[in-house]
Amino acid sequence: MDSVRSALIAITVWLAWLPRPVVAVVIVVLAAGIAYSLHKTVRRFLTLLLADRFPYGLTVLNQMRGVTRLALLIVAMVIAIPVAPFDPDTADVLARMLLIAVIGLFGWTAVTALNIACDLYLRRFKVDTFDNLLARKHLTQVQVLRRTVDVLVLIVTVSAALMTFEPVRQYGVSLFASAGVAGLIAGLAARPVLSNLFAGVQLAITQPIRIDDSVVIENEWGWIEEITSTYVVVRVWDLRRLIVPLSYFIEKPFQNWTRENSTIIGSAFFYVDYRTPVARLRAAFEEIVKASNHWNRQVVVLQVTDVREQTMEVRCLMSAANASKAFDLCCEVREKLIDFMQREMPEALPRQRGFVAFADGQAPARGQPPGRDETAIREWPAGGDGSRPRQTPPAFQPSQAATAKG
Repeated sequence: MDSVRSALIAITVWLAWLPRPVVAVVIVVLAAGIAYSLHKTVRRFLTLLLADRFPYGLTVLNQMRGVTRLALLIVAMVIAIPVAPFDPDTADVLARMLLIAVIGLFGWTAVTALNIACDLYLRRFKVDTFDNLLARKHLTQVQVLRRTVDVLVLIVTVSAALMTFEPVRQYGVSLFASAGVAGLIAGLAARPVLSNLFAGVQLAITQPIRIDDSVVIENEWGWIEEITSTYVVVRVWDLRRLIVPLSYFIEKPFQNWTRENSTIIGSAFFYVDYRTPVARLRAAFEEIVKASNHWNRQVVVLQVTDVREQTMEVRCLMSAANASKAFDLCCEVREKLIDFMQREMPEALPRQRGFVAFADGQAPARGQPPGRDETAIREWPAGGDGSRPRQTPPAFQPSQAATAKG
């Protein structure tokens, strides 16, 4: 360092015939150029050295590139500014800027070191595997805590940089020294930021949600895609993005379908006629589910869960490895079971029954008008939910019975 300072002093003496501001700028630019060239040369040498033997070391070197470059530039300025012939006011301004750069360097170094440590810790976990619950747990904790620490480091760094200015320092000291209205106003203004910050720490510890969890929020089903220091990004099933504040997951209820594991039970409901052979329908349902690739070989149940005026309610339960496969399995069962009833069990389709009373006690022959006391039962296809058809079935006209009897 002394040799570099001596070289710069010699260059200053050699350029004494130029104006002093020009000499000062030349000295500063020359020092910055030397620092940049030295950083580039050393980094190229380390890249060749670490490329084959230590690939992760090369990654760390790339992440530290900006920090080390700034550090060398600051060192060059520390050496060059006292040597350069600046006037006192300019030298004071440059010294203050250099102090702010040093504070920023410390903050940047802390954030970079934290990111390297987090990446090194997460290398042991694989999220792209089927059983990734433990990996998602650690990934969520590390990401949330890292973002929280990044925010804290940023606040401390900016505060330290501002405190280098005398007016800001006096205002800060008076604000922290008094517990009056100014402190209360500052606390109220920072409440949303602080609430999300504390919610992030609580999420990292308790983990009601994790990265890639399947959740239902505000009647929207999706997956946790990203957790930042203030909000959570939910990727909805139709590729929309739902932005939710962190405090929402602490203050309001929501559904987490993958809290312990991703296995889930899907359901499909059918409304069938009372003449439906339930045992045969159950056998067809089990055959369809067992032949599907979406089923996880755990749950397959068909039950009559309700009876209504015109139909029976049949509930089909089937399990799958995750929510996406459960949805596909339910759709497959609906399509194939309806097709089976149409082909093999038409009597299972819902029907609308009506009773018609005639004047005579005997039913008429086919193609003949009914008598006065005759009773007949007629059926019409019912709606899908067992309701009455849209068009009212044709009613018996008394004039026909009278004409037939006469």
